[in-house]
Amino acid sequence: MDIKQELENRVKSLEELIERKGIGSKQLDKARRTQRYLNITVIGISLAAVVGIAAWLSSGEDD
Repeated sequence: MDIKQELENRVKSLEELIERKGIGSKQLDKARRTQRYLNITVIGISLAAVVGIAAWLSSGEDD
């Protein structure tokens, strides 16, 4: 069991090293950053749409 855990830790550290320094690592970082910004933008637009729709619906009930 202990040897298995040690091997898993070494493989994981090797995978992390390849992810940080390997071919395409800069492009992967850019893609992750872009995806994060895109997610934040979509959440912001959705929130603004919900607030706008709620304001529009509440303004129509003043009859």
